[in-house]
Amino acid sequence: MTNVPLLSSQDEAARARNRPLFADLPGDIAVSFEFFPPKTEKMAETLWNSVEMLAPLAPRFVSVTYGAGGTTRERTHATVSRIARETGIPAAAHLTCVEASRAEIADIADSYWDAGIRHIVALRGDPPVKDGQQQRFTRHPDGYNDAAELTAGLVARHPFEISVGAYPETHPEAASPTADLAHLKRKIDAGATRAISQFFFEPDIFFRFRDRAAAFGIEAELVPGILPVTNFANVVKMAAGCGTDVPAWLRTLFTGLEDKPGARELVAATIAAEMVRRLYAGGVRHFHFYTLNRAELAYAICHMLGKRAA
Repeated sequence: MTNVPLLSSQDEAARARNRPLFADLPGDIAVSFEFFPPKTEKMAETLWNSVEMLAPLAPRFVSVTYGAGGTTRERTHATVSRIARETGIPAAAHLTCVEASRAEIADIADSYWDAGIRHIVALRGDPPVKDGQQQRFTRHPDGYNDAAELTAGLVARHPFEISVGAYPETHPEAASPTADLAHLKRKIDAGATRAISQFFFEPDIFFRFRDRAAAFGIEAELVPGILPVTNFANVVKMAAGCGTDVPAWLRTLFTGLEDKPGARELVAATIAAEMVRRLYAGGVRHFHFYTLNRAELAYAICHMLGKRAA
């Protein structure tokens, strides 16, 4: 596991308390970024502007999401292949179990391998929304039950690097926090390299999760997922779907900013920057940013952490 122990250095703890919050950070962090495949030419332009802005930060990888039920399959493939081809950044493709047989997933995995993609983010995935309601996951008759089985199948097909998801506040469908950790361990034992967490808003949530995972025997790298809040209403909807608590103080900070996008961005940057600084003080050295295809906030936070253009 690459994260160093919580507050392992008294010097680092003292610096976090007694000096300007981001003073003299050495930039000894790794970063990765998540994008989603664009639907329109305008969205594609926004995406590629973001990729070009973030590429000089030399991310460990960038990942591209995969729509429910494979609805963005072709666009995901095109986007991740273009990133790998035109930027040289290691690119990771999301892949899910939803509404796909094992044979179909094998074909997709083969196409990624043939395109030079060596990293897959393996997820069970959410089923499509029907009649305005999120459906419960149902395994394809010839498909995989969950991300652990998917991971094992992908590793057996090709020697992919595999990232999986983790839920610091417990997956909404999990029977208990312990059951959720047991499932995470199954994914790691099946061949996953690391787990990327769902977003959260309190550093201690991640630290407690990291401690519980270690006590459970999970030794793989745990990477916190960071979501800068640019649209509070949308974040509330996203949080409801993944079991993330939205603290009252966050709602208070965004109240009254609905029609003030510039002010919202300043508040969002301040909140996210403070959180990652506290995570850094707790030993975290790899941050995964959910960019929503916009680079400015992630770039600014990386800059404050000392991560500068190569």
